[in-house]
Amino acid sequence: MQPQPDLDAIQCTLDGPVAVVRLRRPAKRNALSDGLILALRHTFETLPEAARAAVVCGEGEHFCAGLDLSELRERDAAEGVLHSRMWHTALEAVEKGRVPVVAALHGAVVGGGLELASACHIRVADDTAYFALPEGSRGIFVGGSGSVRIPKLIGVARMTDMMLTGRVVGADEAERIGLVQYRVGAGQALDKALALARRIADNAPLTNFALMHALPRIAEQASDHGLFTEALMAAVAQAAPEAKARLRAFLEGKAAKVRQDA
Repeated sequence: MQPQPDLDAIQCTLDGPVAVVRLRRPAKRNALSDGLILALRHTFETLPEAARAAVVCGEGEHFCAGLDLSELRERDAAEGVLHSRMWHTALEAVEKGRVPVVAALHGAVVGGGLELASACHIRVADDTAYFALPEGSRGIFVGGSGSVRIPKLIGVARMTDMMLTGRVVGADEAERIGLVQYRVGAGQALDKALALARRIADNAPLTNFALMHALPRIAEQASDHGLFTEALMAAVAQAAPEAKARLRAFLEGKAAKVRQDA
């Protein structure tokens, strides 16, 4: 029997131009069931039209403690591949959807929870956040795109260490090694994530789209291919009416200046 989206496990509300997507399985530390994963995909594929950015957060004391182990069952190789690909498709909807996504991280960000966080574009961690990849000690391998996304953040060696040893990375180290971009006090991750998302939502939509979709591809291309892709994307972005209006405002001295405290 094919799993169905558990729409009760996700809450999506609109806070101005920001869609707030909340994992709602606090009794399970927001562990990822197949139903939740399918609901996540559905949510990001059907975001409100007014949303220009999104925040992902977790209800209760934790962001996400990883795979719901109560759903583990024996699968043959073909079933395993299809199951993993289902997760890949859902997290692709987060990373390569319509709007940039900020993750507000607190408590456990473990296993599949870290895979979900790595699919977001910006990660904010509060003092309570801790990160781990315990799959190695459980006799399994990451299957939700972690082997692709996490090394791009912290490098292959650090991810290998986390999986071989089961080490837990605290918020301080997570910021230092690049696992998260922002660090705040306990209980402040969501407020910071919302503030960032509102700022992002104020950008020209085509520029945000280019940053989400073109920049990662350029980074993986040979330099000459990347430069050509950059030229194409720059031409498309600057031709948008909103970009032209913003440039005129800048030239006329009506745009805000770049300041260190901005």
